[in-house]
Amino acid sequence: MTDYREILRLASLGISKSKIAESMEVARQTVITALQRAVVKGITFETAQGLSDRELALKFKAPVADELTPRKLPDYDYVHKELVRPGVTQQLLWEEYCANCRQSNEVPYSLSQFKARYREFASIRMATMRINRKPGEIMEVDWAGQTAEIIDSDTGKIIVAYLFVAALPYSGYAYCEAFTDMKTPSWIAGHTNAYEFFGGATRMLVPDNLKTGVIKNSNAELILNKTYQEMAEHYDTAILPTRVRSPKDKPTVEGVVGIVSTCILAAVRNEKFFSLRELNVAIKERLTAFNTKTFQKKDGSRFTLFSEERQFLLPLPFERYEVSEWRTATVQYNYHISVDLMNYSVPFAYIKKRVDIRLTRSIVEIYFEGGRLCSHQRLYGRSGQYSTTTEHMPPNHQEYVKWNGNRFKNWAKDIGIHTETVINAMLSAYRMEQQAYKGCMALLKLSDEYSKTRLEAACEKALSYTPRPGYKQILSILKLGQDRLSSQNPIPPKQSEFSFVRGSNYYKGGGE
Repeated sequence: MTDYREILRLASLGISKSKIAESMEVARQTVITALQRAVVKGITFETAQGLSDRELALKFKAPVADELTPRKLPDYDYVHKELVRPGVTQQLLWEEYCANCRQSNEVPYSLSQFKARYREFASIRMATMRINRKPGEIMEVDWAGQTAEIIDSDTGKIIVAYLFVAALPYSGYAYCEAFTDMKTPSWIAGHTNAYEFFGGATRMLVPDNLKTGVIKNSNAELILNKTYQEMAEHYDTAILPTRVRSPKDKPTVEGVVGIVSTCILAAVRNEKFFSLRELNVAIKERLTAFNTKTFQKKDGSRFTLFSEERQFLLPLPFERYEVSEWRTATVQYNYHISVDLMNYSVPFAYIKKRVDIRLTRSIVEIYFEGGRLCSHQRLYGRSGQYSTTTEHMPPNHQEYVKWNGNRFKNWAKDIGIHTETVINAMLSAYRMEQQAYKGCMALLKLSDEYSKTRLEAACEKALSYTPRPGYKQILSILKLGQDRLSSQNPIPPKQSEFSFVRGSNYYKGGGE
């Protein structure tokens, strides 16, 4: 606090303003302003002797212009009520106040005086000088330190259950749910279930610096878990982690965690639960009692306060957030990436590029440098399946895609039943049908060079050797003319290497 009495004393001794500032270790401008106000108000060192330090400070504190020009006093009852509303600040209310003054040709107070007079108003009425807890603004979240237990009904093994806790600072209304782990899916599920329990989302989310939510939080930068950030964007909320080792940054949930440990977990310590669902049912019953319990030092309960706060929550999105997982992969030369032994196509221009992959239960999305390249329905079942989009293929590969399996089958059917059988065998020989198109095209084109009749005969000949003949085998039959051999002159069966064949002359006594 500035010692105005000492400034007046030193000035009366004829000491310069610079020396006074140096002696009192204050800014020179502070000394200049104080002496100017003393002249306007007619205050001297002698007259100041009859005033207390507080009275003297109040005379110097009020701006001189306030006494020279009448100013419109703000409606601080209205200001106090408006500050409770989300997003409303003293700066905004001061701007509105100035606009009203201009319309009525009145002089407004400066922003600093507007705030100073509001602080005085709030302190007189025992109001909070700085309103930190606005309805619907913040949701604080944490894991409870104390755990619960579930008994595996099959093995009798004890499974540890961890309690997720969310609380709204304005009303103190809380949500709790047990999970078998503290991994990202459980962490995200706790948030989405809490929002649905509250019936809306808050504008800010205050978690701890746990690794499932925050990768790095320093004075220089904040790096959030990608899935956690995505969930916040889905609910149109902002994540503001606490400072490292600063539980006071989220005192509401820290207090709720302590109460939960006593009122809920301690209360069920002697009960036995054989499933997570049973445990959560018990938690829900005690949570309802906790939220509806009457306050000791004021009227109402957390639930009654929440009834007022509910209208300030943001509406929930039409669709519930689906937990996703992020991975990275390199696009291979066949313009596909492999995820859980399944293959998904990427535009061929990104071959050998490193891409980000977002996985949900139903969708696989592929991103490159923040931009989404494509998406596929997630594949399940036997490994090695392919999901290929035609537009992702190079132009020369797309030529074969214009054809499909049915078109090859119909073409082969026109040639003959044996040709159709061969084509069906070639199409089913590959995991990805398109891989057989090149061979099918080459085989059917043989009918132009050798005729449909010879191709059909060659396919029949090849099928007598193997149930899955290929293009090269049939081409060899055509080149050697084996398709022209008459069925009346069959090739003699191969003799066993262990048998002996004797001619009729041998048995006639003719020798051999």
